[in-house]
Amino acid sequence: MSIMFNILKHLADKTSMTTKGYFRIRLSTIRPNEEIPFAIYVNLDGKMVNYVKIGDKLSSEKIQNLHNKDTGESFFVEDKDKALYREYVKDSMNSDLLDNDQKAIILRESSIAILEDLFEVPDVGQAIEQTKPIVTDLLTFMAEAPESVGNLISLSGHDFYTYNHSFDVSIYSLGLGAALGFDQKTLTELGLGSIFHDIGKRMVALEVLCKKGPLDESEWVQMKMHPQFGLKLLNEHTNISNGVKAACYEHHESWKGGGYPQDLSGHEIHPFARIISLTDTYDAMTTQRSYNVPMRPTEALNMMKEKIAAKFDPEMLKAMYSILFKMENAA
Repeated sequence: MSIMFNILKHLADKTSMTTKGYFRIRLSTIRPNEEIPFAIYVNLDGKMVNYVKIGDKLSSEKIQNLHNKDTGESFFVEDKDKALYREYVKDSMNSDLLDNDQKAIILRESSIAILEDLFEVPDVGQAIEQTKPIVTDLLTFMAEAPESVGNLISLSGHDFYTYNHSFDVSIYSLGLGAALGFDQKTLTELGLGSIFHDIGKRMVALEVLCKKGPLDESEWVQMKMHPQFGLKLLNEHTNISNGVKAACYEHHESWKGGGYPQDLSGHEIHPFARIISLTDTYDAMTTQRSYNVPMRPTEALNMMKEKIAAKFDPEMLKAMYSILFKMENAA
């Protein structure tokens, strides 16, 4: 494992050397036919090339075409303009010219682009601190525009990337936490725990994470270590709460017992982990992966309720069943 981790670190270091001094953006966060107050770059053969100059405009057709071809590694802004970009996104969120559905898409795309960078930050404590504004923005939007929350969720056929998955799990988890009556401080902690619940996967071999097909026995053993890996990473930082750690370490436990890594059951499992167990399962079942076709939301919910309900806290499952139908109907 230590050899593989070193290989992954080398690859990450190589990528970060190429993009050092820049951060990712999604072109879908750019307002069409308006002057853009920062330069946008593309990464060509390891070199950053200025693609959009300050003051340039992009048509809606151009933005859409380029966004459809974006792999998540295509468009960048200089770090020195990070505050300017965030203010630009904030202006979009406050604009009367955009409806709440459009604002939801902008909030989602800008948040995921930031998370992509944060997931590569070696200092997990720093990454969590920098994620707090994302959770705050999500909670604000969900409170102010509940009818548009479904648009924060990507389409059920999206490709499965850790940051997309973690973002979606956080939206479902925050919705469920709110329905269960959690206060703002607890919801913020739940949001952080949801986003970083799979942080231990950064120590799982890349060929296991990206395998196009089911895992064999040895690969599955390695994959099941990610809660321990995650707890080890989180324990290196004193500013991370027990709730966030429990979300990472216990989200594969089962209400009826038989989960991993501790074989906990019932109320022995932290409430955050019980919530993420539900939302993690649901998102995995409705997400496109290389070796399976995603279920429709209603199919996934019915399977969870009828076939695997014993894995989940029954009261939380009941609440989630209601919340998810509201989200999906709003999308």
